[in-house]
Formats: sequence, C-alpha cells, structure tokens
Amino acid sequence: MSFFLLFCVVTAATCLLLACPVHANQIEYCDKKASYQVTVEGVEINPNPVVRGQPAIFKISAITGNDITKGKLVIDVKYFGIHIHQETLDLCKETSCPVSTGDFLLSHRQTLPSFTPPGSYTLIMKILGEQDKQLTCFNFDFSIGFTEPDSVLLY
Repeated sequence: MSFFLLFCVVTAATCLLLACPVHANQIEYCDKKASYQVTVEGVEINPNPVVRGQPAIFKISAITGNDITKGKLVIDVKYFGIHIHQETLDLCKETSCPVSTGDFLLSHRQTLPSFTPPGSYTLIMKILGEQDKQLTCFNFDFSIGFTEPDSVLLY
C-alpha cells in the first residue's frame, strides 16, 4: 500500500504541473467481435468528474439474454494506462439476484481516498457467471476532478 501512496503523490504532483485534462468517453467492449450474453446500454457516473474523498455512484444499465443466478464483477482500474487497482465483487451485492432475462441495473458506490490524483482513468469490468464464464467485458473512461460537478450519462 505504501507504493500506491507514493505513486499517487508523485502522480498528483506531475498531474498538477501538466494540467491534466478531464474527459469521458463512450463504452467499449473488450472484444468488439464477441457475442456477449450481457450487453451494456449505458453508464451513469455521479458526480462526474468523481470528487476525491466523496462517494461516487457508478450505475450500469445492461441487458442479459439469459437468467443469471450468481456471478461476480472483476474491476480493473488504469490511470493514464498504468494498472493501479483490481477488485472482485459479488454480482448479487450490486444488483438483485437472480437477474431475469432482459434489462437490469448494476449500482456500485465507491469513495476514493482524498489523496487520489485527479486525471483520466479507465475502468475495465468483466461480469462472470457460474463457473467463471465471461458474460461481458467492457471499459469506459472517467475522470477525477478538482471540483464538484454534475452527473453525466455515457451511451
């Protein structure tokens, strides 16, 4: 953890000197040719940009072609292309299980440490079903800013 703290401090100082841009991009699938069981309709991030030390809510609107009884979310975060964080969450703690065929919503609340550097991040999310079968894999960019902005929808 001390390496991460040092990395954050150095990166924050560099970011301040370079006046890092704040932007958000569209959702992209990890494999554009794959036929995923779960498709993502949109991501809502509130607030956007995310504010350090304050809760942020990530809501993911998705559609499943089959019922999902259990699973997990594998989340990887990159900062300017450098992998900085990974976590695995129980799918049923982020949405109601079982997930019936059709539309569903994932909602995840996260408070980032106040020392988290501002700038551009990429979140890569895999939804895994039973026996770790990959149901989808997608990514989107988000920003951590200096001020408290409004929410934004990505489609």
